[in-house]
Amino acid sequence: MIGSALLDIYAFLFSRRRFRKINNLLFHASLRGLGVLNYKNDIVSGEHHLLTQYLTSCQNPTVFDVGANEGSYSTGICTANNNAQVFAFEPHPVTYKRLLAYTSRTKNITPINAACGSSVGQLILYDYAGSTGTEHASLYAGVIEDIHKSTSDRHTVDVIDLDTFASDHGILLIHLLKIDTEGHELEVLKGAVSLLREKRILAIQFEFNEMNVVSRVFFKDFCDLLPNYRFYRMLRDGLAPVDPYSPLLCELFAFQNIVALPKN
Repeated sequence: MIGSALLDIYAFLFSRRRFRKINNLLFHASLRGLGVLNYKNDIVSGEHHLLTQYLTSCQNPTVFDVGANEGSYSTGICTANNNAQVFAFEPHPVTYKRLLAYTSRTKNITPINAACGSSVGQLILYDYAGSTGTEHASLYAGVIEDIHKSTSDRHTVDVIDLDTFASDHGILLIHLLKIDTEGHELEVLKGAVSLLREKRILAIQFEFNEMNVVSRVFFKDFCDLLPNYRFYRMLRDGLAPVDPYSPLLCELFAFQNIVALPKN
């Protein structure tokens, strides 16, 4: 009640045109305090804390790095736990070559030249025209053309699903599934429905951002797909719960690292 009264007083005093700039500043400052738009490095984003605090407590963890790019996250996993077994999925043909070179001295990392999705097949991967592979490459043309305002090149890439991959490789448990696929995160999870149903994925880290506007995916879609998981935003010193679901607080289409953990 006291908080509600203070908000009413604030609205009475500051919901005026003259305070538009300060209200915008406070809004953006609050977003960063909540774990949104903190992308400058892995300390600010919370990735460093997650890997060092969570993975160090796991014995011989298996990690799937979906959207591995050149492999910095995968090598960070092995730094946090040198007994980790990492499967790094990267579909871009040129970026994959750099991934191979970058991880060649790390025996714990297995690179896979494929995208992950809800079914096996082929899709078009879009990247900046004339580029040699960037972290913005996406299975949605709008990511390059609408969000980043650029022209795009096309690459036909293979797509696999995680259920089949885990079955084919005899993987019984995934300690961490990290997904950074520029708007395709939900489709990756749809390809792991058996793993999820059988509670064989212990932690999921994925990005939720403006790319989800292009792929037409809401935060609510993740909640519906993962009813047995609780959601958190990553902060530099830990995880902040994102529940109960609220469109106002959850449907924020800006960079944020989300972690989903089993409710039990």
